[in-house]
Amino acid sequence: MRASLVTSPGEFLERAGPLLEADEARHNLILSLAHMLSDRPDVYPEFGLWVAEESGVPRAAALITPPHGLVLADAADHEALAALAASVLESAVPIPGVVGNRPAVDDFITVWVGLTGVTPRLRMAQGLFALDRVRPVAAVSGRPRPATRADRPLVIEWVLDFEAEALPNHPHDRERTVRGVDRMLDAARRDSGMWLWEVGAEPVSLVAYSSPSPAGARIGPVYTPHPLRRRGYGTALVAAISTWLLGQGRRRCCLYTDLSNPTSNAIYRAIGYQHVAESADYGFEPAG
Repeated sequence: MRASLVTSPGEFLERAGPLLEADEARHNLILSLAHMLSDRPDVYPEFGLWVAEESGVPRAAALITPPHGLVLADAADHEALAALAASVLESAVPIPGVVGNRPAVDDFITVWVGLTGVTPRLRMAQGLFALDRVRPVAAVSGRPRPATRADRPLVIEWVLDFEAEALPNHPHDRERTVRGVDRMLDAARRDSGMWLWEVGAEPVSLVAYSSPSPAGARIGPVYTPHPLRRRGYGTALVAAISTWLLGQGRRRCCLYTDLSNPTSNAIYRAIGYQHVAESADYGFEPAG
């Protein structure tokens, strides 16, 4: 088993691709980030990429885009994961946390704690869901439409509100968030975007999407302001954008949920999203 730091996103996709693309739904996050590093190097100028291989076959993979944590692929076995962890440690890249599917992420935590002595803290237990057909949902007033540059102030406010509410234990950078919104509002781009549900002339809910792989798209964030919740707007909008993405040739849509929120999990199941995996997001506290 050989694990190594990879310097090029293109090389990473070539070497780790067979592992990641064997199950695109489970690897939608790491695929999305790897393609972004390859296609838009300005977004994350700093990164780390690792692959563990045996006889040229990828067995484990991970990447990091600081200040975020390590994003882990599903490893073929414990040996591959241990080799990967040793390579990550040897590279001396700071690792503030890790996110990945279970059981691989929990196995990595065990190895990493043994190597570094850090204390892991679970920040969020997540559900990974995928959909290939949209079920009919209850009709609500209003209609969906793509967000435009004219919506920029509202969209920025809502995305910042989403991050504060849904990701309180994660690092936040307003400037990075604004740059992300601007990319999604770029009319020339076809791999990402934002939609709004509008009642009359008033936006009431927001959904964003990005395309992590040739076959799939990832939904998120999904946000409705508190006073407008429980009216079906978010459900209708997720159903509408999922239908649109499938109509554009995507074979599946994926999204992550907070497993501690039974309401949102039930909503997505009603639309047709099926549980694919459990994922966990850990932060690390230094040893001592």
